[in-house]
Amino acid sequence: MSRIEELANRYRSHIAAPWQHNLAGEQRMIFVVYPPVDERKLRARLELFEMATIESGHKWKSFDFTQTFARWMSNLEYKEIYFEEPDSLTIPLEGEFPHFAAAELRKVLTAEDVDSNTVIAVYGIASLYGFTKVSQVLKEVARDVRGRLVVFFPGEFENNNYRLLGARDGWNYLAIPITLHNGVSDR
Repeated sequence: MSRIEELANRYRSHIAAPWQHNLAGEQRMIFVVYPPVDERKLRARLELFEMATIESGHKWKSFDFTQTFARWMSNLEYKEIYFEEPDSLTIPLEGEFPHFAAAELRKVLTAEDVDSNTVIAVYGIASLYGFTKVSQVLKEVARDVRGRLVVFFPGEFENNNYRLLGARDGWNYLAIPITLHNGVSDR
């Protein structure tokens, strides 16, 4: 069985269990943690997670962050200047881009067809690396999670810390981790 299939089986076990509905947004998040080298394999097999969700009686919607930076950049008034002087992009990246990325995800989280029985699957978060912190984006949308937010996380989970692409200092988060090492965390 491949690593992605194993993660899908562990996800299936978790998502099929009865859901608590009195949780904070941060506690409604599930991180499916996998090695970054498996990104393409995961994308090719996302249907395994979708089928597990639907078979468990829940709805599924997905959101891909891959093009988010390009959409944001294409709307900037001074984008040509930023291409000529990339260092001048630092301030808008720190101040504006995280809000834009969160707003894009929020559109899916708050859509009319999303309810407390819906799983929103988020992938492509590696494309945020170097532009903003995933933790900052998720913090902004935590209150908008109605059902469950499943974040496909190419990185590591160790000692209650998540590390995107294994490159940044990790952060402690209340999300439920699903990993190859121990399945669903005992938290």
